[in-house]
Amino acid sequence: MKNYIADRFQNLSGSVLRRFAEEAAKRNLLAFTNGNPAPETFEIEELARLASECLLTDRDKVLRYNMALGFPPLREALKERLAKKFGIDFERNDLVITSGGTQGIDLICKIFLNGSESVVVEQPSYGSCFNIYRGYGKKLLGVPIREDGLDLTELEKTLKANQDVKIIYTIPTFANPTGFTATMEKRQALYAMAQKYDVLILEDDPYSELRYKGEPTKPIKSFDSDGRVFYVGSLSKIIAPAFRLGFTVFDKAYTPQFNIAKQMTDTHSNLLAQYIAQKYLTGSDFEKHISFCQETYRHKSQLMIKLLKEKLHPSIKMSSPEGGLYVMLFLPNDYDGLKFVEKGMDSGVACIPGCAFMLDPDKSTNSVRLCYSCVSDEQIKKGVEIIGKVSHEIFD
Repeated sequence: MKNYIADRFQNLSGSVLRRFAEEAAKRNLLAFTNGNPAPETFEIEELARLASECLLTDRDKVLRYNMALGFPPLREALKERLAKKFGIDFERNDLVITSGGTQGIDLICKIFLNGSESVVVEQPSYGSCFNIYRGYGKKLLGVPIREDGLDLTELEKTLKANQDVKIIYTIPTFANPTGFTATMEKRQALYAMAQKYDVLILEDDPYSELRYKGEPTKPIKSFDSDGRVFYVGSLSKIIAPAFRLGFTVFDKAYTPQFNIAKQMTDTHSNLLAQYIAQKYLTGSDFEKHISFCQETYRHKSQLMIKLLKEKLHPSIKMSSPEGGLYVMLFLPNDYDGLKFVEKGMDSGVACIPGCAFMLDPDKSTNSVRLCYSCVSDEQIKKGVEIIGKVSHEIFD
């Protein structure tokens, strides 16, 4: 039988990140791998109460089909929160509930990308999204990310050299994997450049609610005046990933297209989960919950960074996140991060090499990502002790 697989799907491969996480689980290693939320932030009793309430009081509604754009009370609750906390204008914008933030990215690709266009991505970046763009047959162009945001000089060179760029994909707040946050000046300059070259911005923001120090920075979408910014958020990190609920904000002019795209993708996202999330956001002490999440990650990050500074070889540098779930190590002399990770796994601890977040995962990088969110204090202490010993074995 001939090969029936579509050309655009022929060369896609599984996530390098997931491969390392699965290997860590198989070998029962202490894992600083997956970016899962801390289990202690899941309010099990409250979620169980809300689920029971939804099923018992609204059973004739929650188990039926619903609107493609999402459960209206949840949409309104999110609009109110995003307007108040992040300054997003819903006089001119609209919102769709998605099955996780990743689906929002897929819907944007489905609606806006044509066959011959390119997408600019940060390097390094959330590698699991690369296959979404490639699945639509897109060429990806990497631009370096710096501690204060995208390298705009390199971005402009890329835009000048590639007239077919349609979208710039960015994670400006507590970026995965680096933990870097773009300054407001960089955000405004990026938006101005997008206007100059008439391209769209896909702003991926799953972590802003998890700021545990420093001053909040408004999203690019908050000053979008011409509808070129698409803002993708998620409830995975602040409620629970298994709910598979995210949201995408877009100019109201595109509401019909998002409605159709959502209908043809999965009809609508999990309605029971949407009911529970709406009650959680509006009927529980959600701000207290967010504060607990922030304090949880403040403690974990501070412990990990303190111990890394004590235990790592002094030639290794690291990022200084103000929120989110990750810290990144930068090894000296362009030492291959993959080799560092492999040595760590042989000693009992797993991390993710920086190559997992690059367009070419076979190319050596000198970085390693550590996730501190879903490990205990004792695991952080034990894991950092092992990483420290490995670093001294290599660089002493």
